Amino acid sequence: MNHQELRYQIGVTLIKGIGPVNARKLISYLGGVEAVFTEKPELLKKIPGIGEVLANAISTQQVLQRADAEIEFIERYKIHTHFFTESSYPYRLKECEDAPVLIYSKGTDDFNTGRYLAVVGTRKITPYGKELCQSIIQSLAQTQPELTIVSGLAYGVDVAAHKAAIDNDLRTFSVVAHGLDRIYPSTHQSVAKKIIETGGSIITEYPSQTNPDAPNFVERNRIVAGMCDATLVIESGLKGGSLITAELANGYNRDVFAIPGRISDTQSQGCNNLIYKNQAVLIQTASDLEKFMNWDAQMNSRTVQQKLFTSLTSDEEQIINVLRAEESVYINALATKSKIPLQKLLGLLIQLEFKGLIHSLPGSHYKIVS
Repeated sequence: MNHQELRYQIGVTLIKGIGPVNARKLISYLGGVEAVFTEKPELLKKIPGIGEVLANAISTQQVLQRADAEIEFIERYKIHTHFFTESSYPYRLKECEDAPVLIYSKGTDDFNTGRYLAVVGTRKITPYGKELCQSIIQSLAQTQPELTIVSGLAYGVDVAAHKAAIDNDLRTFSVVAHGLDRIYPSTHQSVAKKIIETGGSIITEYPSQTNPDAPNFVERNRIVAGMCDATLVIESGLKGGSLITAELANGYNRDVFAIPGRISDTQSQGCNNLIYKNQAVLIQTASDLEKFMNWDAQMNSRTVQQKLFTSLTSDEEQIINVLRAEESVYINALATKSKIPLQKLLGLLIQLEFKGLIHSLPGSHYKIVS
């Protein structure tokens, strides 16, 4: 990344009074982010949505020095930046008109591989909600190994979703409401570290030294909803951030799902109300969600092999073990290494081919299916 270009990209997000929508307008009209800082106020004020007050503010605010300090921070702590015009920016989020023009991330910078599901809900999760969260994510992990779980690292459903994803070898992303110089709540620092270590990422639109103020939590919800194919609400009261996320997802034409509960349960009232108002689809299991999303099952290869290997004989296991060690093995060498007579070996190889575990190659060679 060009240092000067990054300086302007960060700088445009620091201008007070210029939100994501107007920032896009400025960049589009001017042909690039640098022109936002080099163009004369007389031209800026003619851009729709800007006007004289904002044009003067743009030309007088000293934000580039602050941008320089932020660049020092991100270089020191190996933070990634993603501008909305770059290929690394989440393409689903780019479709949302009010999405941030720049996001920061710590961890993986791959936001466009596989499927994405936001899992959100109350901070006061019940044992029922926790069990459902763990069960659904565990089931999805078996059939959707490329799925990424997105949430907000808050107490309750958020952290339960992150932990369930980590426990079941799924990537998980956390969208936070502050700069990446801290983790809030601080008690979740170990979870944040685990998210990064297991191939996930901590994401924010806020520069360092930004406190986790209340309005930021509402704003970050649009990133959670916007970068996902669908949103699942596990539990929620009649009010709460998860309902805002569901509303945003509906506004982005993304699918929303909710798990019903008893009408007397306070933490199920929000989900029940979403379903009642046709703002969310009722689901009870992971397969309900998969069917509605038309997500074909992609059984985890590790799980498939475990199931197949439980039905193998000791001789078949011996053959598999030999083939695992080499790219391909000539049949006579396979007989020697497995210590199985050639006539018996031929029949076993046919059976293993039927089970889809090995391939026969020209010249009487065999290899294991990867």
